Amino acid sequence: MSHAAVAQHGDQHGHDAHHGSDIKVLLSRENIYLPEGAGRGVSTILLGVGGVCVALTVAGAVVHGPKHAAASYLVGVMSVMAMSLGAMFLVMTQHLTNAGWSVTIRRQAENIMALLPYAIALLIPYLIAQLLLPDDMKLIQWMRSDIKGDVLLQKKAAFLNEPFFVVRSILYMGLWLYISQRLWSHSVTQDRTGDRNETVKARRMCTWGMFVFALSVAFASFDWLMALDFRFFSTMWPVYFFAGSAFSSVALLAIVIAVLRTMGRLTGVVTKEHSHDLGKLMFSFAVFWAYIAFSQYFLIWYSNIPEETAYYLRRREGGWEILTALLAFGHFIVPFFILLLRKVKQSSLALAGVGLWMILMHVMDIFWIVRPMVYANVPTAQTPSGITIWLDVVAITGVFAIYAALLIRKVASGVLIPLNDPRQDEALAHTNYV
Repeated sequence: MSHAAVAQHGDQHGHDAHHGSDIKVLLSRENIYLPEGAGRGVSTILLGVGGVCVALTVAGAVVHGPKHAAASYLVGVMSVMAMSLGAMFLVMTQHLTNAGWSVTIRRQAENIMALLPYAIALLIPYLIAQLLLPDDMKLIQWMRSDIKGDVLLQKKAAFLNEPFFVVRSILYMGLWLYISQRLWSHSVTQDRTGDRNETVKARRMCTWGMFVFALSVAFASFDWLMALDFRFFSTMWPVYFFAGSAFSSVALLAIVIAVLRTMGRLTGVVTKEHSHDLGKLMFSFAVFWAYIAFSQYFLIWYSNIPEETAYYLRRREGGWEILTALLAFGHFIVPFFILLLRKVKQSSLALAGVGLWMILMHVMDIFWIVRPMVYANVPTAQTPSGITIWLDVVAITGVFAIYAALLIRKVASGVLIPLNDPRQDEALAHTNYV
């Protein structure tokens, strides 16, 4: 069904659209498309910044060592990877619950999800380097040949070995690429054809896709983050990583929506009612992350098993205790109290401001997980004093600049909402009652 046909169809059947707005105006090209070439200049600049920063990261690897550079780079990559994975979860949840209110914001979640191939492409060089680097330069400690005799590592050798690690990593990536590509394909095919069966197909796929997503994300979080310290283990770790993924993806979605509305798009299509519900999701995942983070800490501290408590002890000294306190305050308390306010949740600009803060805290969370591992097995006397901030900033900025540039181009490349979705009228007429 053509765009004009969609507008005519809406004009005949959607006179009760939100606030009585004319459906034909709401779905006009000027409202649901960006101008030709929009954001091209900004994205080009960001790609240039990203390229320079990645080059500086490589230079930093020579000056400060590959472990430090790899850790800083991994913080950036896993941060953006988590946002795209969280967006895929949001898209599947909307299909599984047959959500109507969120149809007009779903395309932007799909755009964030669609960047998974690029996030994977950024991760692959890191994984290859970890497999090939000499022992003393590896960030992943269990891959070092000089500690293969460690008793704990021997107990976990059936899982923590290079061939199985490579197979698992390829499997995760393949599953994510397939699920995200199929979800995207169903959505844009419905834009073009108007076939409602595309929504049915997407929902059916999500019934098994959500199960596959949960398992693959769980084991990926074990392999790429928790296993950096092979002595540490936590059965709550996958939920902790998932909570951060959902937390950051909703924050990024709020920022994208706010930017589009500031540019004069989505007027009457995404309203303060949608912002209100998006704010509720941001609040929910802020609380959920705090609940999981505290539960994991409390249970480990209470059980007092050395292999587990050492993980937190390392993050309570050497300056890391400041970041630990910042996460407790900034990752939970700040967004919790701000998002209690109804006016904040109903303002797309206010939500975008909170979203920026939440993404910063998300990066700090991944930083808190990864960076202490750089000098985990180095004697205190040989540990550099302080933290080499410039390399961390450059590496993380480089990854985020590339990711932001690609997201801008993705958003500008097509229609800003899913056209012809059978729940579109419900989304346009959405109103909050609580």
